[in-house]
Amino acid sequence: MKKIRELIVMMAIENPDWGYRRIQGALANLGHRVARSTVAKTLADNGISPAPGRPTSWRTFMRSHWETLAAADFFQVEVWTPMGLRTFFVLFAIRIATRKVEILGITDAANEDFMKQVARNVTDFQRGNVFDGVTHLITDNDTRFADHFRTTLKDVGSSPSASHRARPTAHLTPNAGCARSSPSACAG
Repeated sequence: MKKIRELIVMMAIENPDWGYRRIQGALANLGHRVARSTVAKTLADNGISPAPGRPTSWRTFMRSHWETLAAADFFQVEVWTPMGLRTFFVLFAIRIATRKVEILGITDAANEDFMKQVARNVTDFQRGNVFDGVTHLITDNDTRFADHFRTTLKDVGSSPSASHRARPTAHLTPNAGCARSSPSACAG
């Protein structure tokens, strides 16, 4: 019975949106017949609240969706042109599980029209959907990720999630310098 209680606690922690009956069903799939009240008592004994009120930590969310997560953000590049020093904005996405970085677009004006075009490009199945298999796209609360961008991604099955806590650029920072100097140096 101790192993079953450990399984109940593990399932509740790893799947915070699972209720008593869902945990009971998962245990039945593993060949363990357990009453709903046993699941409820085990969770209560371990200080775990019922599913709707159970908080989801950022770590748990990341672990649960690791293979289907991507993040998108901008970084800036200063470029000397015949017209002088100009700032370009580079929009990139990173697949969290593989750490594969895709440049989605480069512009000197990251406005709504640019973002609409990027949204169309990344969801174009003839070119290859950049977000194929992505269920959650993490962005910061940058206003450039406008409603149209988010709506287009939702239409193809991705759920853009804005979060103050998410800083996708932190994963790219070691490689941002090579992107500025020589994109081919970033390979590998």
